[in-house]
Amino acid sequence: MSKPLLRIRNHDATARGELPVVAGDDPAVYIGYFENSHGEQWIFTYNRATKAAELRGGDTGWNSIFYVRGGKVAELILGRDEETWLMACWRAATGG
Repeated sequence: MSKPLLRIRNHDATARGELPVVAGDDPAVYIGYFENSHGEQWIFTYNRATKAAELRGGDTGWNSIFYVRGGKVAELILGRDEETWLMACWRAATGG
C-alpha cells in the first residue's frame, strides 16, 4: 500500500461533527479541498460513475452533505473565493 499523498488537519476551530474520511482509492472519484482566509474548510467530491457531486464543510457540520449541480449548491451562500473554487472543481471533475 502506498503512503498518503495528502493529509489535512482540521483548521476550523468552529467545525462541527465527526471529521469526514475521504479516501482517494477509487479512480472514479475526484476530490477537491479548499480553505478560505478565515480557516473555513470545504471538501468537494465527484463520482464520475454515478455523476454525484457533494460538498461538505466544517461550518455547516461535516456530516451535512450538500449536493452540487452545475457547479453550484442551492442551499448555501458561498463567498466569492469559495464559489470560484467550487466551479473550478466542477469543471475539473466533469470536463464542463
